[in-house]
Amino acid sequence: MTDDAVGLPAELFTTVDHVGIAVPDLDEAIAFYARTFGVRSVHEETNEEQGVREAMLAVGTGDTRIQLLAPLTPESTIAKFIGRSGPGLQQLAFRVEDVEAAAATLRERGLRLLYDTPRRGTSGSRVNFVHPKDAGGVLVELVEPAHTSS
Repeated sequence: MTDDAVGLPAELFTTVDHVGIAVPDLDEAIAFYARTFGVRSVHEETNEEQGVREAMLAVGTGDTRIQLLAPLTPESTIAKFIGRSGPGLQQLAFRVEDVEAAAATLRERGLRLLYDTPRRGTSGSRVNFVHPKDAGGVLVELVEPAHTSS
């Protein structure tokens, strides 16, 4: 699928979902962001599968969040990231309508994804990641929010 006006591929993302920041201590980081920037945690959870304790911080009145990620164990991916790079920006996450379709499109475009099938993300979302070596050194997350009925 292409945007006929300029011959570029059609956009896969609906919005920036969140920016993930690796932190060694979640409680300290939540307090720092609240005290320094006035942003508040709106959701916290432990994701055993991903090996993290996390918080989503609301920014302004929109849906974009800052995700703070703290390791549960020294073997977790986030602990390894902090050990290698120190605390800081760990990922850029884009919201998608269908994570499997977006992943398939990116694979067709020659990119590697970290998982064969989506995994559980924050609040029951479905996620996959583009390998940072295929995205200019940035870990790109694809997030399909959990579908809720109203």
